[in-house]
Amino acid sequence: MNRRRFLNTFFTLLKTSLLASALPAWAQASVADVKEAPPLHYRPLNGRSLREIARRREHHGAGRFLNPFGFDRSGRLLKVLSWKLFHRNPFEEELNQQTVAPVSVDWERLRRPGDLSITYLKHASLVIQDAGSRILVDPVFSSPFWFMRDYTPFDFDPSRIPAPELVLLTHGHYDHFDTSSLAQLPPDTHVIAPPGYAGLLDEVGLRRRTTLDWYESVRSGDREIMLLPCNHWTMRNPVAGPNLGLWGSYLIRTATGPTIYISGDTAYFDGFDQIGKEFDIDLAVFNLGAYEPRWFMAQSHIDPRETVQAFRELKAQKLMIMHWGTFQLGDEPVHLPPQHLREEMQKAGLLSRLVDWRHGDTRLV
Repeated sequence: MNRRRFLNTFFTLLKTSLLASALPAWAQASVADVKEAPPLHYRPLNGRSLREIARRREHHGAGRFLNPFGFDRSGRLLKVLSWKLFHRNPFEEELNQQTVAPVSVDWERLRRPGDLSITYLKHASLVIQDAGSRILVDPVFSSPFWFMRDYTPFDFDPSRIPAPELVLLTHGHYDHFDTSSLAQLPPDTHVIAPPGYAGLLDEVGLRRRTTLDWYESVRSGDREIMLLPCNHWTMRNPVAGPNLGLWGSYLIRTATGPTIYISGDTAYFDGFDQIGKEFDIDLAVFNLGAYEPRWFMAQSHIDPRETVQAFRELKAQKLMIMHWGTFQLGDEPVHLPPQHLREEMQKAGLLSRLVDWRHGDTRLV
């Protein structure tokens, strides 16, 4: 075993050396410095108003959208190579604990007309039942790629999901905007999305839609839905480049009364405090998953400690999380985000405000 370990180490170092020597000097420097993360992975607002940023359209660039809260993302390909080729996963020994957990849903509970309930389907997909209407968020019914393992496969046909009146799309990444899943929805489904996705929605035959920019809202019956800023980005085609569509969080003032905040994918930034001061939020639902390693993921995805901080700044009454358990997109195993969050909520004395749930569960709001 000692000899085998020596040979493995030798050939790993040899491959690393050869690959590094083949890179140009600027690329070698980028890979070498990749773990030297800046003190902050977001650009502080320094007193600037989120609403004013939106009003001034600082997130609109020439032909693509900009992230006013993030840093330049050039060189990310080299960081991906560094992560995948040279980085040892500290959770490696726990990866074999990932298990496939088929999802079943109590459909009768989902159809109760007078309830305000929320049902976790999988990944970042959920159904909100509000005064007899259903809102479906980021529908992804199966893995968007053949090589991406689905740890929460449906044990039912997606056609059994009650038809939604509204579909909310947060951004264009494939694990949130899945055209094969959207194509299974009735063609008269009303889709609400940020700007930049009209062509994709045309392709799947969903032409009844409302486009919302940051702080724009639409009424649907007695409920109001608003798109809010968040710290993220998007891309579907590396050749076309990033940010041809916008991204955002949603604030839903439900017809039954409570207000629900859907974070979408977001890194931490100091805008949560402003949102919490402007809106009374009863339930915050955060996307928590794909947050390790921090030197790579911090600019895109919030981690458990930051989720607790953002939850406090939002001044929300209750907290739920999704974006875990289905696809392993970061170093951490798919089952760890709830455990890590519970530990952080316990440290903060907020565990009683965390709503525990698993895929397929329905919780009354």
